[in-house]
Amino acid sequence: MVRAVMPVRFVEIHPSDDPEQLNAEWIVVENTGPHPFNTRGCGMTVSRRGHKKRSDLGIMDPGFLLNPGDKMRLVTGNPGTKAHGEPPAEDELKNYFLFLPKVVVAGPGTILTLTLRGLPVCKAEYAPDQPGGVAPLKT
Repeated sequence: MVRAVMPVRFVEIHPSDDPEQLNAEWIVVENTGPHPFNTRGCGMTVSRRGHKKRSDLGIMDPGFLLNPGDKMRLVTGNPGTKAHGEPPAEDELKNYFLFLPKVVVAGPGTILTLTLRGLPVCKAEYAPDQPGGVAPLKT
């Protein structure tokens, strides 16, 4: 049996140096496939290497459309909350805010999974010594 793999991948995991500055933490996803990918209804989970327990971070609604070759920066915080700090400037990347109550990346070994209807779309482990802080994992 051949299993289709979604052409979406994590390309950067950027933790915050200060757990109060939620807008200083972000994750960049990229569509490497030939077709658009709509994230509406996608969820994200976080876990730790070696642990089975995972936490659901919520569902993306309304989500966003990733056209082929597009990247999007998923920012942990809320742009309207001053305590979360200044959000990253939208230069070549646009921001999509997750409105989470706390930072997600708890250091090396943090595993992020983007899901659609409960099935993994892409998965990566935070590894600060890797390019973009991403050590790819098999889904």
